[in-house]
Amino acid sequence: MTPVTTDAVPRSAPAFAESGLRHGWEPAVLFGATLLLLSFGLVNLYSASAFLAQRQALPDTFYLLRQVTGAAAGLVALVIAARIPYTWWRPLAWPLLALVWVALVLLVLPWTTGIAPEINGARRWLNLGVALQPSEFAKLAVIIWTAHIAVRKQGSFRSLSQGLAPFLLIWGLVLVPVLLQPDLSTAFVIAVLGGLTVFSAGARIGHFLFLGLLLAPLALAQLGAGFRRDRLLAFRDLDGHLSAAGYQVHQSLIALGSGGVAGVGFGEGRQKFGFLPEPHNDFIFSMIGEEWGFLGVSLLVVLYLAIVVIGFRIARRAPDLFGRLLALGMTNLIALQAVLHMGVGLGLLPPTGLSLPLVSYGRSNLLVTLVAIGVLLSIAHHTPDAEPGRRLPGEVLR
Repeated sequence: MTPVTTDAVPRSAPAFAESGLRHGWEPAVLFGATLLLLSFGLVNLYSASAFLAQRQALPDTFYLLRQVTGAAAGLVALVIAARIPYTWWRPLAWPLLALVWVALVLLVLPWTTGIAPEINGARRWLNLGVALQPSEFAKLAVIIWTAHIAVRKQGSFRSLSQGLAPFLLIWGLVLVPVLLQPDLSTAFVIAVLGGLTVFSAGARIGHFLFLGLLLAPLALAQLGAGFRRDRLLAFRDLDGHLSAAGYQVHQSLIALGSGGVAGVGFGEGRQKFGFLPEPHNDFIFSMIGEEWGFLGVSLLVVLYLAIVVIGFRIARRAPDLFGRLLALGMTNLIALQAVLHMGVGLGLLPPTGLSLPLVSYGRSNLLVTLVAIGVLLSIAHHTPDAEPGRRLPGEVLR
């Protein structure tokens, strides 16, 4: 099935009462799985962060209460995103991308340290009364912009210069300030999200392979420098780097191994007491595995699978190509970060510092994830009943 050069958008979105998915099971299950993950995350965040907060001379509920405020704001944003027609995001694609780019540039300018201080060797947070992480919002902006432009360039994907190259130019403008923070992991996620969206729109895999070969030396140079090189060496030989770059993964595996089938009990985990780094954020999956065991980890996986499967189902039934690409992008946003986070915790990937969606501490990531869920609900609400295999408007069979 190949997209044609026009994007047929319904002249008027169906009313909620006419929407097949509006009264179907998908929105209810999607929203229910989101609330379960969010609630489970808040409970475990308190367990993971209470000791850390006390060690910093803060109340034991400090991180929990901050996350609750982010969850409240995120749920409001989810409701708003779910109620507005998803087509409203198209005219906002360029303004959102420009706003995010300005915020990213502010992070790396030498004279903006007052609002973008260096924390743990990186400048990733913009403090404007409320600390925000622009790179998280860049994920959302890149998905929306890529989906918007991909619809317009349906007839150009056979040409590298007219098809994929313009996307690379704009993505590059976003990725450069992210890399300068530095934040290679987030830059990788943004690039993959953009690539998956444009590939779903019809970009040729041969062009991706060709550009991958061209960019391989740059990627190897980035991975072979500083702490990234140490992490890769530790990933290859964990036993030989237990006291250095391999320490995080080693402690993560201890936590997961200690959990067994049913876990050691809520609040009873030991690795969070200064052994497991970032137990409330980068390694909260491992902390959950220790306290809830295989059963708790299985619950997480099932809930994420439910969100991903429903997200792909919504994408398949979307009324138009933009809706499909947008739904795929929002689903990939959640799925990719969840897989990478859990992969790091299991020692299958080098440490990346990525949050576990809806669970890890981090209000910017939480807000972006809840907006993504809201967009999926909006697409579902505006999808009329359709038979399986229904062709999207703007598509023909080859």
